[in-house]
Amino acid sequence: MNASAPSAASLRAALAALLDGLPPNRAAQAVERLIANYRGTTPTDAPVLRDRSDVAAYAAYRMPATFEAVRAALYALRDAAPDWAPGTHTDVGGGTGAASWAVAEAWEEGPPRTTVLDWAEPALALGRELAAGIVDAEWRRERIGSALSLADTDLVTVSYVLKELTEADRTALVTEAARAAQAVVIVEPGTPDGYERIIAARTLLIDAGFTVAAPCPHSGACPIVPGTDWCHFSARVSRSSLHRKVKGGSLPYEDEKYAYVAAVRFPATPTTGRVVRRPQIRKGQVLLELCAPEGLGRETVTKRHGPLYKQARDAEWGDSWPPEDEG
Repeated sequence: MNASAPSAASLRAALAALLDGLPPNRAAQAVERLIANYRGTTPTDAPVLRDRSDVAAYAAYRMPATFEAVRAALYALRDAAPDWAPGTHTDVGGGTGAASWAVAEAWEEGPPRTTVLDWAEPALALGRELAAGIVDAEWRRERIGSALSLADTDLVTVSYVLKELTEADRTALVTEAARAAQAVVIVEPGTPDGYERIIAARTLLIDAGFTVAAPCPHSGACPIVPGTDWCHFSARVSRSSLHRKVKGGSLPYEDEKYAYVAAVRFPATPTTGRVVRRPQIRKGQVLLELCAPEGLGRETVTKRHGPLYKQARDAEWGDSWPPEDEG
C-alpha cells in the first residue's frame, strides 16, 4: 500500500479519471449493451467485457455499487469476528477489483495481500491500473469454473459472479472456496434468484463445516418459505453522471440491492437479530422486521423504551438488533 487509502471517494476519483476523454455517448452505449448481456440467462465461455472501452464504461457504472455491497458484507463479518483479520485474500471473478478495494478498506489498518482472478484480460489490466498505489494485489487471468484450483488463503470473496456460471460450476466454485479459505464472503444481486444462489452457497458452506457469521443470526435453515419472499439488503451509492445518463435519473444517489453470506471456519459471534426490512417509523413507535434464531418476527419499539427508542429510529435495514449496549 502506498499513498492513497482505499475508500468510496478514492474509487470514484480513480473512475472519474478513467472516463476522462471517453465520449459520454460511447460510455453510455457500452453500459446499456453490457447490462442487456448480463440480464441474459445463458452463461457464456467468452468474456463479457471485450475491450478497454467496455471495461472502462462498465467499471465506472458498476464498481461503486459492488464496492458498497461488498463493504457492507465485510463489515458484518468484522462485527461477528472483530479479532480476526485476513493476511491473504483471493477475489474470484474479481474483474476490475471492486471487492478488493472493499477488503483493503475494511482492514485498512493491516490490509491483506490480494490475488484477483478473472477470465477477462481487459478487466484485469484496467483493475491493475486503477489500484496502482492503493490496493496491494496481483492480477491473474484464470477461467472461473469447475476446473479452478485455489491456493490456500484466509479470505475468498465472490461478488456478482455466480449468475454467470452454470449450476455445476457454481457448486464446484463454492466447494473449492470452502476448501481453500478460512472465511468466504459471497455477494449476489438482491433479487429472488440472487437470494436462491446465496442460499445454495450457504448450504454448501455449512455442509463443509463453516459457521454463518452474517447476515444470519444462526447457521440453521433459512426461515423464509421458498417462493414467498427473499432476504436482501440495500446499500446507498453515490451516482455519477454516467449513472444518471444511463438510467435517466436525477437523484445524486441510488440504492444497490444485494444478498450475501459470510461464513467462517474460526470462532465468530453472529448477531442476536438482523433487521431484514427498512424500519417503519411511525408516531411514537418504530416497527422492526427481524430475523432471529427462533425465526422471523416483528418488534415494536416505543418512546417508553427510552434510549432504545432513539436507537430504533436510527436503525437501518441490515443492522444488527438489539444494539450491543442494549443486548
